[in-house]
Amino acid sequence: MDKAIRVVLVDDHPIYREGVARTLADAGGIDVVGQAADGEAAVAVVADCRPDLVLLDISMPKGGGLPALARITQLAEPPKVAMLTASEEDDDLMQALRLGALGYVLKGVGAGELVDVVRSMAEGQSYVSPGLAGRLLMGMRARGGAPANPLEDLTRREEDILRLVAQGLSNREVGQTLDLQEKTVKHYMTAILQKLHVRNRVEAAMLAREHLKG
Repeated sequence: MDKAIRVVLVDDHPIYREGVARTLADAGGIDVVGQAADGEAAVAVVADCRPDLVLLDISMPKGGGLPALARITQLAEPPKVAMLTASEEDDDLMQALRLGALGYVLKGVGAGELVDVVRSMAEGQSYVSPGLAGRLLMGMRARGGAPANPLEDLTRREEDILRLVAQGLSNREVGQTLDLQEKTVKHYMTAILQKLHVRNRVEAAMLAREHLKG
């Protein structure tokens, strides 16, 4: 039997938070191991519960979700973090991705889709709600002036690394797969982001899924 996905929920609206907790628990294979209602409590709960995934609102008391995200990603063994928010502001989306969020999920998501998204993000897959993802891709194209296939300038090694990143692997896991040191993978990723004119791994993964074949 597969190990259950350990999730921490952070939202200052208790009715909404409890509803999400029930949805995830009823789906099976997902354990909500902790909850918090503000940014400061979020960091403490995550450090104590050591979840696989954190679902984090943006607009909350005591700093809100983005400062909490910044602190959570600096923990010794940080979990994966996704924003679960009502904010459709481009600035919030980009700041969340820049700070290391793996996903950005709008609160209008249906229960079944949320469960699917949680499971995929727990495996390392990035996710941005469809309407925002379209805007993000348009902004990337406008910003970089990229060619029809922005991956055409990548070397074969860079393409192999990007393919694994798009599958949800961490730098360490990519290194293990390709027999490279983690710091070498980091150097490759820096070059990949520059060539693709993107600012983070989520944007790179989105382009990879759009253009990589096989």
